[in-house]
Amino acid sequence: MQQKLNLAGRLLLAQIFLLAGVSKIGGYAATVGYMEAMGVSPALLPAVIVLEIGGALSLILGWQVRWAAAALATFSVVAAVIFHADLGDQMQMLLFTKNIALAGGLLVLAASGAGTLSFDARRAQSGNLHPARGAKA
Repeated sequence: MQQKLNLAGRLLLAQIFLLAGVSKIGGYAATVGYMEAMGVSPALLPAVIVLEIGGALSLILGWQVRWAAAALATFSVVAAVIFHADLGDQMQMLLFTKNIALAGGLLVLAASGAGTLSFDARRAQSGNLHPARGAKA
């Protein structure tokens, strides 16, 4: 049961980043405008899209989950501070706390690893690596 819940948690955490990355591709010009309005260089947008989509796929597949979760957690905190810092606005406060909560869940995942239902675990089994630490057993 624990491993199925781990997988479900990875899928639920991943979906928000996957959808956000794909929507940034579809609304590229609007996203550039929003970034510029917030004082962020739009040159960062391709890297953001790669991080969101690539990180989400890593969580879904269970591949390099610790690194992906740590990167997405860091991104979530940075995005909260840059884009949702107007805590006097109820919607911005909600988005800020959502990002911080996501970061918390991602940090738990970074600490615990992908679990047995993952490519990380398969790689660990085939190479005698410990699935939780990624090191030789």
